[in-house]
Amino acid sequence: MAKAITTAAFSEEVLQSDIPVLVDFWASWCGPCKMLSPIVDALSNEVTNVKICKVNVDEEPGLAQKYRVMSIPTLMVFQNGEPVKTSVGLVSKEKILEMIS
Repeated sequence: MAKAITTAAFSEEVLQSDIPVLVDFWASWCGPCKMLSPIVDALSNEVTNVKICKVNVDEEPGLAQKYRVMSIPTLMVFQNGEPVKTSVGLVSKEKILEMIS
């Protein structure tokens, strides 16, 4: 299961990570987020070269604002503390694997 990240832990878990990090910005009321969640959770058990985390935008609005998350779900790949790839909306497992490869 993907790890839930708070604002307090974001810097350590994501920005200072030695490996790329896929962050799923989501909300509990979002239909497409609910459809994407099992895919993201499955990937978190399958890939070892990328850390996979989730940010609930309702609980962490500051993070969503900082990274200009306007629509959810938004997937963002961070490398060396910087967002390098972004995907908005429901995407396939194959598309996510492409993003993190």
